[in-house]
Amino acid sequence: MTLRLSKRVQRVSLSANAAAKSRAMALRDAGRAILDLTTGEPDFDTPDHIKQAAYAAIAAGATKYTPTPGVKALRTAIQRKLGQENRLDYPLESIVIANGAKQIIFNAFAATLDDGDEVLVPAPYWPSFPDSVRINGGEPVFIECGLEQGCKLTPQALEPHIGERTRWLILNGPGNPSGAVYSEAELRALAEVLRRHRQVLVLLDELYEHIRFDGSQAFSLLNVAPDLQPRCLLVGGVSKTYAMTGWRIGFGAGPQTLVEAMTVVQSQSTSGASSVGQAAALAAFEGGLDFLSAQVAAYRQRRDVLVEALSRVDGLQVLEPQGGFFVFVRCAGLLGRYRPDGQRLDTDGDVVAYLLEEGVAGVAGSAYGLSPWFRLSIATATETVREAGHRIAHACAQLRGEP
Repeated sequence: MTLRLSKRVQRVSLSANAAAKSRAMALRDAGRAILDLTTGEPDFDTPDHIKQAAYAAIAAGATKYTPTPGVKALRTAIQRKLGQENRLDYPLESIVIANGAKQIIFNAFAATLDDGDEVLVPAPYWPSFPDSVRINGGEPVFIECGLEQGCKLTPQALEPHIGERTRWLILNGPGNPSGAVYSEAELRALAEVLRRHRQVLVLLDELYEHIRFDGSQAFSLLNVAPDLQPRCLLVGGVSKTYAMTGWRIGFGAGPQTLVEAMTVVQSQSTSGASSVGQAAALAAFEGGLDFLSAQVAAYRQRRDVLVEALSRVDGLQVLEPQGGFFVFVRCAGLLGRYRPDGQRLDTDGDVVAYLLEEGVAGVAGSAYGLSPWFRLSIATATETVREAGHRIAHACAQLRGEP
């Protein structure tokens, strides 16, 4: 018997990030000295007061089912966080908790997309954006945002892509993989376009909101265009800011009708998020951000180390990130060159494979919709980042114009 899989599941694939990490781990297990710069996971530990809150919740018996939209105390804490940190006002009924921000995004598309509906996805993009659209019957429409525009969407690029089937625009800032941060003026200009197309919803992925290298506060489209709030879904969580990737708690804040529909979707899939995870997230949002400045300073130092090293390499163009965990590198200047073993580099996948052989694991830009680029994570030890820069520079210096 041949198992027949759905057409929707055949339209998506396993995460390229996870695949790259698996290859790096396999080589490590085989005894190779691989520097893993594939994954955007903080190398810092979850703050102790958050772990203590989880222990206390378990001891108190908070180990039962939770309400599908989330524990009220946590939703209330997020409501306060949005007011104090983001300067945004949301009623409690407009906030929902899920098993990570990825589920929030999936639920939003499941609740709103019909077959053939279009979602505008600026490229480079986080790979789960288009696949989440596809598995829910929609069609991702890609808008290339190259180095010349700092990997950021412009009004001139946005407007021609809006059509009758357009349901959503995705805005991600600070960006993954680019680290790009939109200025107030850039957000105002995008808002002007969106006001002319009232049918378009906006998904604001702001997971990296506090990882900014210029010392500025978290800043959103809604801070410059509050009139768009009735058609925006703000997506956040605890993974990046609080180093809580494994706790799997994300949230969405948006129109009440949308949030209610997302809750219905979640009620028929996972139901409420982990009781212990929500207790930990409550402590995170109530505990303040005093610990964060030292971590952001470490990320900034790592960025500077890697950008300086790679900017000196012939054939590479580095986009200096303004936030987030990644350095995104254009490698068009390496294509057509030959490795010491005679193999020619024709794609960014070839470049990433060569760097892996030389001991540095990254992810090809094709996974993010923009080639020829590659992404390196700075969410790892500073000395690892420094050594990675040295290895990449040495590997590129070994390339030749002829085999």
